[in-house]
Amino acid sequence: MQVKTQREDLQNYLTDASNMSGGFAEKLFIPESAQEIAEIMREANERRIPVTISGARTGTVGGAIPFGGYVISLEKLNRIKEIGNDFAVVEAGVLLTDLQKAVEAKGLFYPPDPTEWSCQIGGTVATNASGARSFKYGATREYVERLEIVLANGEQLQIKRGELFAKDGFVRFPTVEGNLKNVKIPTYLQPETRKNTSGYFTSSKLDAIDLFIGSEGTLGIITEIELKLLPKPIGFLSGIVFFKHENDLLNLVNEARKESFETRQIQNPKSEIQNRLDASLLEYFDDQALKFISEKFPETPENMAGAIFFEQETNESNEDALFEKWNELLEKHNAEIDRSWFAINEQDLEKMRAFRHALPVSVNEKVVRNKQRKIGTDMAVPDDKFKSFLRFYKQKLIESGIEYVIFGHIGDNHLHANLLPKNDEEAKRAKHLYGRFIAQSVMMGGTISAEHGIGKLKRNYLYVMYGERYLNEMAELKKEFDPNSILSRGNMFDEKFLAT
Repeated sequence: MQVKTQREDLQNYLTDASNMSGGFAEKLFIPESAQEIAEIMREANERRIPVTISGARTGTVGGAIPFGGYVISLEKLNRIKEIGNDFAVVEAGVLLTDLQKAVEAKGLFYPPDPTEWSCQIGGTVATNASGARSFKYGATREYVERLEIVLANGEQLQIKRGELFAKDGFVRFPTVEGNLKNVKIPTYLQPETRKNTSGYFTSSKLDAIDLFIGSEGTLGIITEIELKLLPKPIGFLSGIVFFKHENDLLNLVNEARKESFETRQIQNPKSEIQNRLDASLLEYFDDQALKFISEKFPETPENMAGAIFFEQETNESNEDALFEKWNELLEKHNAEIDRSWFAINEQDLEKMRAFRHALPVSVNEKVVRNKQRKIGTDMAVPDDKFKSFLRFYKQKLIESGIEYVIFGHIGDNHLHANLLPKNDEEAKRAKHLYGRFIAQSVMMGGTISAEHGIGKLKRNYLYVMYGERYLNEMAELKKEFDPNSILSRGNMFDEKFLAT
């Protein structure tokens, strides 16, 4: 195990993709096993030294930034231990891109598809990461079958899905060492959104494993994960489709979403549903996003109200039939079919994905040139509130005069509005506008964070969403696992909620 104390050795571990500043730490540990992590935690807990977990530091909410104490980097826990017919066992520090390559080589498929493939698997579990394909496949939570966890006092948990559930509002966790943690679960209800990463997951019939998924390193350190895998899809039909009128675009999304959900409810043999629409992703680009990305993709049509990137899995027997189905749907909703792009092979599909992924990169490049930080939303609302929430976004953004783009996961009612301030005055107004969007989302029964988590940057907004009562319930839950509040201090809620 490596232990480092020199500032130059710690420097890279004091920042993450949030660009939050001011991080500092006393020591950096780079362990190679769960046993070494347990040793570090026993010492830290005895001395009440804060511990921050460092993965690939790709998070955007400051969760990996330490403010004192120890940093534990999981980079050496990077072994893919086993890949079976429908599962993989990995250590927490395995990179998503390495896992994807390994399972694809065996004809298998790991559906969670965060835009950032350089993240670590442990980080994706700790944040319940999701992405474009979550429209069909759900977030990381749906694929986690087993976890091994080191607690704040160095004890360990081994939790398998389907074996331990909440009863009468409590879950009893047996540690490997033979002790018992009797934990009261929070009483708030989850928002009625398709995606949510705001606070601890809870439900009346909570599977114990789900409490740790999305807990952002505040309850324990995930060291090993067993993941469910699916057979690799044979092929994809995909398109980036342009629209002159936004109402046509939104109507197309509504119908494609409805048909996809209906297909998934059919219990008949696969032969009965293989020619039905069932999108694996539905992604949105507004008119400003299309203008923005046209600098890198000059073939982008001009004067469009927006575009939809859709994708559906195919096989050799249904490719033509599905192409006709999508073509009929697009014609019905007045898509600019002759100016749109379609792909039925991997090469064309990769170009479309490059188009999607180039947008956030271009946004980041622009704000760096402006010597500012982008202000990006991560809210989602229930189905029946989506159109009015999008109208609210656009009305307020246009009124502000601040440059912006909107893109993201429209199938899940989850769009990213990115404000690109040019100066300090615009940056101040952009932060105020972000607060307005938070309030509107909460008022509509939505979530303040659909996929990026809370970390340190959004903890005040979590208070807006849940209020003091429920934050106190979260804090009490944390203290059952971490009585000295040393793990990931400052993540999710202010330290005042953890005062004894």
